[in-house]
Amino acid sequence: MTGLLGPAQIRALAAKLGVRPTKKLGQNFVHDPNTVRRIVAAAGLTADDVVLEVGPGLGSLTLGLLETAARVHAVELDPVLAAALPETVAEQAPEAEDRLTVLAGDALKTTVADFTPAPTALVANLPYNVAVPVVLHLLATLPSLRHGLVMVQLEVADRLTAGPGSKVYGIPSVKLAWYADSRMAGKVPPAVFWPVPNVDSGLVAFTLRDAPPAAVPREDVFAVVDAAFAQRRKTLRAALAGWAGGSAVAEQILRAAGVDPQARGESLTVMEFAAIAAARRTAVSEPPEAEADGRVAR
Repeated sequence: MTGLLGPAQIRALAAKLGVRPTKKLGQNFVHDPNTVRRIVAAAGLTADDVVLEVGPGLGSLTLGLLETAARVHAVELDPVLAAALPETVAEQAPEAEDRLTVLAGDALKTTVADFTPAPTALVANLPYNVAVPVVLHLLATLPSLRHGLVMVQLEVADRLTAGPGSKVYGIPSVKLAWYADSRMAGKVPPAVFWPVPNVDSGLVAFTLRDAPPAAVPREDVFAVVDAAFAQRRKTLRAALAGWAGGSAVAEQILRAAGVDPQARGESLTVMEFAAIAAARRTAVSEPPEAEADGRVAR
């Protein structure tokens, strides 16, 4: 590979543009060509892939992606960086400049209409503070995506890839599992970034698959997930009481879904959450039987 940016080039380019990395935008620029090569390789891109990159910054990863993919759509919130990226690519990889499209704006506000041709892969070094919302928004918005690899804070990577029963299994884990199979694809040390963050980063690889077969829309399933983890130490019977309209009704729905009312959200798969959402629509309307003394059965 040629034309990748090293530490000296990154700093020189930032100085030329008058850019000072800000925590507000989560700007930590990769300045190690070997790390860029590693990310591109781990992403499993083919020559037919159309890549969506969020937060390209000064263009380190963009240049690596252009050497493999058919096209790169780069979404950059910082207007100065967005304006400079085409020039950087023209200087470093002139043969690839016509395969880059830059969209200046917020990735959380993008729609399918913003990208032609439609992206097939998401590969990005995501700002730590918006990583999960960005990934979930793009997966919900872009049905053309087939796979991806994102670099995020290691703690976030652990949460995204966690399975049921894990202490860090939670809302991000379940919601990503709705769309895709995911795995940890490696760790990245702080030293490869400028400025150096105070945390390690992790690579999360994912492959899209069909959504779980449920008779309810995604939004209904996600509402169950949000309720279950809002009070994750409580049993599902208690945690879903507000969502269901009472703890007795929640138990009724859980039993109809084949889920133990005494279980906790951290033990359920995305399929079980989907079953709970579906059971709510078909649950028996009569209230549960009362005990002899008039109390509601628990």
